Amino acid sequence: MDLNFGKCCGSKKKESWRSVLLLAYQSLGVVYGDLSISPLYVFKSTFAADIRHSETNEEIYGVLSFVFWTLTLLPLLKYVFIVLRADDNGEGGTFALYSLICRHVKVSLLPNRQVADEALSTYKLEHPPEKIHASCVKRYLEKHKWLHTALLILVLLGTCMVIGDGLLTPAISVFSAVSGLEMNMSKEHHQYAVIPISCFILVCLFALQHFGTHRVGFVFAPIVLTWLVCISGIGLYNIIQWNPHVYKALSPKYMFMFLRKTRVSGWMSLGGILLCITGAEAMFADLGHFNYAAIQIAFSFLVYPALILAYMGQAAYLSQHHNSAHAIGFYVSVPSLAVMAVMLVTTCLMTLVIVLCWHKPPILALMFLLFFGSIELLYFSASLTKFREGAWLPILLSLFFMIIMFVWHYTTIKKYEFDLQNKVSLDWLLALGPSLGISRVPGIGLVFTDLTSGIPANFSRFVTNLPAFHRVLVFVCVKSVPVPFVPAAERYLVGRVGPVDHRSYRCIVRYGYRDVHQDVDSFETELVTKLGDFIRYDWHKRTQEEEDTVRSNEGSSESRLAVIGTVAYEIEENLQPESVSIGFTTVESMEEVIEMEPRATIRRVRFAVEEESSSSSWGEAEAELRSELSDLVAAQEAGTAFILGHSHVKAKQGSSVMKRLAVNFGYNFLRRNCRGPDVALKVPPVSLLEVGMVYVV
Repeated sequence: MDLNFGKCCGSKKKESWRSVLLLAYQSLGVVYGDLSISPLYVFKSTFAADIRHSETNEEIYGVLSFVFWTLTLLPLLKYVFIVLRADDNGEGGTFALYSLICRHVKVSLLPNRQVADEALSTYKLEHPPEKIHASCVKRYLEKHKWLHTALLILVLLGTCMVIGDGLLTPAISVFSAVSGLEMNMSKEHHQYAVIPISCFILVCLFALQHFGTHRVGFVFAPIVLTWLVCISGIGLYNIIQWNPHVYKALSPKYMFMFLRKTRVSGWMSLGGILLCITGAEAMFADLGHFNYAAIQIAFSFLVYPALILAYMGQAAYLSQHHNSAHAIGFYVSVPSLAVMAVMLVTTCLMTLVIVLCWHKPPILALMFLLFFGSIELLYFSASLTKFREGAWLPILLSLFFMIIMFVWHYTTIKKYEFDLQNKVSLDWLLALGPSLGISRVPGIGLVFTDLTSGIPANFSRFVTNLPAFHRVLVFVCVKSVPVPFVPAAERYLVGRVGPVDHRSYRCIVRYGYRDVHQDVDSFETELVTKLGDFIRYDWHKRTQEEEDTVRSNEGSSESRLAVIGTVAYEIEENLQPESVSIGFTTVESMEEVIEMEPRATIRRVRFAVEEESSSSSWGEAEAELRSELSDLVAAQEAGTAFILGHSHVKAKQGSSVMKRLAVNFGYNFLRRNCRGPDVALKVPPVSLLEVGMVYVV
């Protein structure tokens, strides 16, 4: 028995909890800024309407009851205990929910999904026993194409609402905090001090952004922590000093009494109560910077009780000072229609996640939708009354960004469909040679394309105008997969195009939506390294299976792609699952390549090996292997050319006016003013070859 085992486990647990608590502390300075300052203006905004206070304090108690249950049901119950569990490999936000749904249901509008993508370690695709209700919902979603578009628009709307709200929230939050100076300054001096001080603080805040979340969290965490301690202490003092019985307002009956007495004015005042949850969506959106446990601990044990005490203290004070509701507060309800729109989008997407990803009964998802959706719709309808008073601005910004995203996505899909319809056959590529006046020049030619199979049309135009191509030809597809991150060992899918002596390959480089793309130096070096690893692996496989050698030399089709990483193996269709030794997970589909991530234990794979392998055949194979590797090294020394398509897109004749405006003007304007792949990869101008392509979509 290892006596140190308990000590090791104890130290690991201690270190783990220490890390979680540290993250919880940092999250205070990043996630909870908006939520923490909401007590400054909620009561002022709520009582801005013509609501008069009675001696029974029903209005004040009603508002406090609304605030308490809103904070309890939406941020605490919905987000902390339900939504945060729907993370995508630790990432949160609207796009993370969409990514989860796309992995479980074929609703993505881009038709570049591959079975090999499901083998990624970050894919996390669960296959529980298929349930009738889940399969029915899944089939219905996959069958109707308009639902795919509607889901995308819903996701874009939620994402753009976050952007629109984020443009205004920092300025409003800082201005609200600084406006507290009005208590100690005259009105003449106040109006000249607040704006300059707010601008100075905003400049300082944005200047600190490039230091990263880690440092920003450490800088602002003590400030937010001090603020929360202060407002909770002041709230506790006000409760004891002015109205110890204010806790009675936590009963939900005061909400109904408030609405029954105030009627339309009370309904309109809900837009001010909504401000108490401004910033709640940040708990889910910023999940990737921290983790579930850290955000749950910080909100449940510090932020939530501090806010409740602060609101109860304000209500206790106002219950004895009816004329002081306007003393401190600021009318800042502008971003509230954006806040509720994001929450409604999250609720709708979570309904799908509950059924399709968590495989729960649809009745449970319907209950989630009706319960939280009705609460959010109530606040959403109340916030619409502020539309003409300024709420139109974040909505207009959100719609503008959504149109840009949708036009880009729509035209990208049409370009991909055009490439699919106009791709060139492999026989055409193999027929190119000296007999047609085509020569092979030294070097490596990297042909970038969106296609995961076939020869792109831009390469045929390149050869037509310049009758030559490189000795080593690589068709490179940089594609996004619906996961946040792709491990470096699983990033490259490599295969041959044609026979061995043609020296043509296909490389699919997979990135997640949170990955940072490499620059040209590291990309070129790593790509050549992966090609070399693939060549060694492929020739080793050929010496074991003679049939593969015969089929590859025929050159009738492309070979399957292999994941080239730390450990990679290709499983053929004719192999049985028993040929895989213990240590590998069982796979349902063996049509494509899977990669097995290396672990601490040594794992081995047994393939069906022909016994008739001789030393002479191995010697010939080794000589051919050395020849192919020598060609690759020589080509790299000769230089690398990046062949990219320079596209111009136009709508086909007979298209609607809206489509012509979106494609001919909107997309082409965005393409000209956005950086292209050559800029993203930092391709040297001397190595860049652009092929003009006109897409008629």
